[in-house]
Amino acid sequence: MTLRNILIHPDPRLKKITAPVAVFNDDLRRIADDMLETMYDAPGIGLAAPQIAVMSRLLVMDCVKEENATPQPMVLINPEIIWSSDETSVYDEGCLSIPDQYAEVERPASVKVKWTDLDGKEVQETFDGLWSTCVQHEIDHLDGKLFIDYLKPLRRQMITRKMQKLKREMARS
Repeated sequence: MTLRNILIHPDPRLKKITAPVAVFNDDLRRIADDMLETMYDAPGIGLAAPQIAVMSRLLVMDCVKEENATPQPMVLINPEIIWSSDETSVYDEGCLSIPDQYAEVERPASVKVKWTDLDGKEVQETFDGLWSTCVQHEIDHLDGKLFIDYLKPLRRQMITRKMQKLKREMARS
């Protein structure tokens, strides 16, 4: 397994719609393993393929945050939300591509998602709580959308300027 570099906003690849995964092979498994290792190392609870410059509909997540709890890593390939609750929830979201920036985002409280697993089998599951927020956030990445796109323009511009400054500082060091 290899730790991958996480793209930092603004980066044009983070705004592109990703292509469906058509080939299920060892390369795909390797990318999924790398993504999980990168996510845990960051540390984060979700990571979408475009965040490591892989333009495919693939995401990983694990919302188990309690110490000593058993991790529940999930790999979702070609995920699609097939149902959303009318009830909404607000969560203070962050993003590995927008480090140290958080904002409240309102999303459906529960979603039912259909995806393909690494063995090519179709899976469906209903998520709620943090899992629901996370899977929606990561699917947004696959559609070229960031959590800051839900914010008012002034707040979005402020965060983008901070990220541009961070990228300049990172380039110097």
